[in-house]
Amino acid sequence: MAKKTAKNLRNMTMYQVFVRNFSEDGSFNSVKEKLPEIRALGTDIIWLMPIHPIGKLQRKGTLGSPYAISDYRAVNPEFGTIEDFKSLVDEIHAQGMKCIIDVVYNHTSPDSVLSSLHPSWFYHKEDGSFGNRIGDWSDIIDLDYSNTDLWRYQIDTLKLWASIVDGFRCDVAPLIPLDFWLQARKEVEEVRPGCIWLSESVEPGFITYLRGRGMTALSDSEIYQAFDMCYDYDVYGEWRDYLSGKGSLARYAEAVNRQEYIYPDNYIKLRFLENHDQPRAAYLIPDDKARRSWTAFTCFQKGMTLIYAGQEYGIEHLPSLFDKDTVPFDSADKDEREFLRTLADIKKQDVFTDSTYHVTAVSDSFLVAAHTGKSRQALGVFSVKGESAWVPVEFEDGVYTNLIDNSDVEVFRGGIRSCGEPIILIR
Repeated sequence: MAKKTAKNLRNMTMYQVFVRNFSEDGSFNSVKEKLPEIRALGTDIIWLMPIHPIGKLQRKGTLGSPYAISDYRAVNPEFGTIEDFKSLVDEIHAQGMKCIIDVVYNHTSPDSVLSSLHPSWFYHKEDGSFGNRIGDWSDIIDLDYSNTDLWRYQIDTLKLWASIVDGFRCDVAPLIPLDFWLQARKEVEEVRPGCIWLSESVEPGFITYLRGRGMTALSDSEIYQAFDMCYDYDVYGEWRDYLSGKGSLARYAEAVNRQEYIYPDNYIKLRFLENHDQPRAAYLIPDDKARRSWTAFTCFQKGMTLIYAGQEYGIEHLPSLFDKDTVPFDSADKDEREFLRTLADIKKQDVFTDSTYHVTAVSDSFLVAAHTGKSRQALGVFSVKGESAWVPVEFEDGVYTNLIDNSDVEVFRGGIRSCGEPIILIR
C-alpha cells in the first residue's frame, strides 16, 4: 500500500464528469456553472474523464472515444482552452473540492503526437505496424514501457498537470509496469504533495487472461503499493451475479469481507453502482426501494463513494463514449440529490475512517453491515429487494435514530424491523 495513503479518503465522495455529455455545449465552462449543484451533493472530489484532444484515425462513432488520446499535453478544443480548464479547476477549489483528471497511459490514438515523433515507443505487430493487444480496442495503439525514454516523457507530463490538478485516475493502470507507477508517484509528490492516485484496477478474469498472453497485469495487491485507491472490480462480478440471479447474496458478502484481510490496513476501495463502463444503477435496479438500499450500502461501505453524473436523478441511459449523447438532467423524473447528500454527510462520521468492517447476508434479501471503531459502532441494515422483515443484528438493544430519515428505530432482543428502506445507526 502507498504508505502515505490517508484513511480519511474513506470519508469522501467523488463525482464523475464526462465533459462532452455533461451539457449541451459540452464545455469546461458549462461544468463550471454546475459546480454549486455538484458540491451540494456532498462532493469532495470531481473526476474529469479525459480532457485531451481525441485522435481522428480509426475513430469509433462520430466524435471518438475520449480514451483515444492524440496529445497528452493539450486540452480538447471542443471543451475549451487551457485557460478555460484552469479557470474550472480554480473554481472547483474555490467551492471546496479537489479535481482529478483521467490518465490514459496504456495507449494513444493511432495518429497521436507520440506515434509520429517517437514510433519506437509503441508496441508493434510482427509485420512492424502499430497495433494493440486487446482486440476490441480498435481505435488505439499500445505503448511499450520497455523504453525508458517513454517513462521520462510520461512522468514529466504528469508533473505538468500536477501543477494544476490534485490527482489522477489512471485508466487500466494494471497494464503498466509497477515500477513506472512507483517512480511516477515519487516524482509527482515533489510537485503536488498529497496527490491523489486512483487506479482503474480490473476484473480478476481479465488479469488472468492478460497474464496468460504474457502481458503485464497487476493485481490489486500490487497496485496498492503505488496507488491510494483502486476499483472494487474484485467483487463486482459477484454483485452482478447476484442481481442477475446467478449468484447468492452470501457469496457477494464473502467477497467483500475478504478485502478486509487480503489488503493492507489503510486500503481504500472506490465503491460504485455505476460508471461510464457499466450500466446505470437505475437500469440494473429498477425498483426504487431496492436501489435506495444498494445506494446507501455503497456509501456505508469501507471506501470512497463514486457518483456518476446523472445518477443523482436516477437516469437509466448510459451516455455513449463515441457520440454526442447529453445526460438528460432536465427530463429526469427522479430526484435523489437530498438522499445522496444525507449519505455523504453520514459518511463524514469518524467511525467510517478507521474501523474493522464486516458484512453479513441475511437470507437472500438483506445485508447487515457493521463498522467497529475504537469507541463507536455503525450498523447498516439494507433491504436489497425492498422487502419488509424482522432482521437479526448484533447491536445493543435500545431506541436509535436512523441517520437517513431521522426516524426512531428500535433494536429489540437482537433484531430490527425493516420496512424495506435502508437503516443506518451509530452508537
